[in-house]
Amino acid sequence: MSDADAPKVTIVIPIYNEEGILRASVVSLVDRMTRFDFSWELVLAENGSTDGTVALCEELCARYAQLSYFSTGEPGNGNYGKALRQGILDARGEYVFCDEIDLCDTDFYAEAIAILEGGGVDMVIGSKLASGASDERPFVRHLGSVVINGMLRVALDFKGTDTHGLKAFRKSALAPVAERCIVDKDLFASELVIRAEREGIPIREIPVSIKEMREPSVHLFRRVPNVLKNLGKLVVAIRIKG
Repeated sequence: MSDADAPKVTIVIPIYNEEGILRASVVSLVDRMTRFDFSWELVLAENGSTDGTVALCEELCARYAQLSYFSTGEPGNGNYGKALRQGILDARGEYVFCDEIDLCDTDFYAEAIAILEGGGVDMVIGSKLASGASDERPFVRHLGSVVINGMLRVALDFKGTDTHGLKAFRKSALAPVAERCIVDKDLFASELVIRAEREGIPIREIPVSIKEMREPSVHLFRRVPNVLKNLGKLVVAIRIKG
């Protein structure tokens, strides 16, 4: 597809060991995208899967012209942030939607595109912690989101309620921010939002409803050491170095 045929929207979904739900989620999402009159592409950002995820990506891309995928990282060493960053920078759409394979929330897409096209906002965040949101994940996962949000507020003066999960933005405004981000894995998304906030990019949060479709592909408690390490890097990079 040439640049002249570039879609209006690029949907980027990082995936890691998603063999169990990938086909059903993608088929459902493609079907639900027929509600929109804008052109779109779906980029599956595969990062280090050790199951049948890559083979399924190839199958789905052969089935749907709007789909593409890339693989990054070594098998068994998933890197959500690296995959998301590459997907954002490689996106061809005017607008980029960042989603999760167990969400694929087209209601968020509809509300976000209306806000972005209305002007005055360059980034929309679907918050699972904002007033009016519904978080039906297990309590420990909800608590984890509350804790990390509190840490970001204390350490980096974050003003919002959520940094991880659903996002939509104008690529021209956020791609330069993504290029400046220094951490990966779980905190890349947080750095992207916090840097955008500190640089004065207009951001709007909207409440969303989420419900877990499967166990996380990486256990919550295995993420803690890397989250703490990257939080320290962020404090030095943003608070001290500026």
